[in-house]
Amino acid sequence: MASLLIVDDDQSIQTQMKWSLGGDYSVELAGDRPGAVAAAAGSGAAVILLDLGLPPRPDEPEEGIAAMRELLEANPHRKIIVITGQGEKGNALRAVAEGAYDFLNKPIDMDELKIILKRAFHLVRLEAEYRELQGKLAADGFEGMLGTSPQMQAVFTAVRKVALADAPVLILGESGTGKEMVAQAIHRRSRRQAGPFAAINCSAIPENLLESELFGHEKGAFTGAHAQRPGRMEAAAGGTLFLDEIGEVPLALQVKLLRFLQEKSIQRVGGRRPIEIDARVLAATNVDLKQAMAAERFREDLYYRLAVVTVSLPPLRERTGDIPVLAKVILRRFALENNRKLSGFNAEALRVMSAYAWPGNVREMENRIRRAAIMAEGRHVTPEDLELDPAAVGLKITTLKEAREKVEREAIRRAMARHRNNLSRAAEELDVSRPTLYELMDKLGIRRE
Repeated sequence: MASLLIVDDDQSIQTQMKWSLGGDYSVELAGDRPGAVAAAAGSGAAVILLDLGLPPRPDEPEEGIAAMRELLEANPHRKIIVITGQGEKGNALRAVAEGAYDFLNKPIDMDELKIILKRAFHLVRLEAEYRELQGKLAADGFEGMLGTSPQMQAVFTAVRKVALADAPVLILGESGTGKEMVAQAIHRRSRRQAGPFAAINCSAIPENLLESELFGHEKGAFTGAHAQRPGRMEAAAGGTLFLDEIGEVPLALQVKLLRFLQEKSIQRVGGRRPIEIDARVLAATNVDLKQAMAAERFREDLYYRLAVVTVSLPPLRERTGDIPVLAKVILRRFALENNRKLSGFNAEALRVMSAYAWPGNVREMENRIRRAAIMAEGRHVTPEDLELDPAAVGLKITTLKEAREKVEREAIRRAMARHRNNLSRAAEELDVSRPTLYELMDKLGIRRE
């Protein structure tokens, strides 16, 4: 039961308050400032009802104000509700200005007091939960990433080690696992931390523009090149160049990347003068590069230049112990952004999230929780708010057919996620024809992105 401290020198008021509130709270009593400080220290009361008129000068507010200051100095997270006489609103406002949570005028309306107390205790719980999450994030987090699982702790250890070197690093992991966050962590912990961090998503830029984006171009190098333009590689000089989705770089451009890694110099498109660049290269991919090498879509010599050190990020489904903490931190952030008073997830939502396979990993979790923070109608987020069906995530399977369909559905979703919705590559990995994959997706209700 939550502890409530009542500080008043009138014993009849103490008795009335304890009788009225004792059923809801563990009530402690004090009649003066020393007694209030001692009782608060002993009970750990987070909410205090304080009469400003305390002995030795009960007709003045100074002793009550001094008690409030002392109580808040001992624990600034306390909620103190001050009580004043009618016509003493100035004293109440002064107390609020110095840190009181709220005030009430005598005679006290018990219904009003109970509402204020309920709100104060609720706020105390919310703030305590937030501080706990922030503390957990500081203790278990690493460079903005959160994870207590052995897999994530191994990633944090690897980042600490590779950051001290200057060798290229290849970061592996499914889409949405946080590969760019790992790259940024390596950069921030390296000797190049004061230099720039230049990132480029190699799959987001059309093939005919990627070379110019990376290497830059000279004026007149091609139609539309009206001025000289340095590329991302030059922008990374003295710092770190992060090549995201390196597996999507065309073969012709892979040769030029290899030459840069070997010689530490480039030529702009249309240029003849070599430009030396001192930049560390980090690369990331969700593609199986060894499979791509076997299919002659990725150069073996470039792979070994990039993969001097590899860091593999686990998918979210393999670190289920991190899911509740991650979800709570994300919800708190989006609730604050959207000014929503959400208390957290209900038990069913936590159970469903832990059972769900998260094909989109942490990015998918963020998107689902962002939507829930906006659309949730109650104080607790439900599976419906997250658009997660308990039956669809395998919590209510009753037949072999449902079990088989669950396995097929997850296998297809994971293959599609790994190959960024490329149907041909997903079908090849699953060892089925493309028409068969179409039929399976239609049967299982999987949308073609």
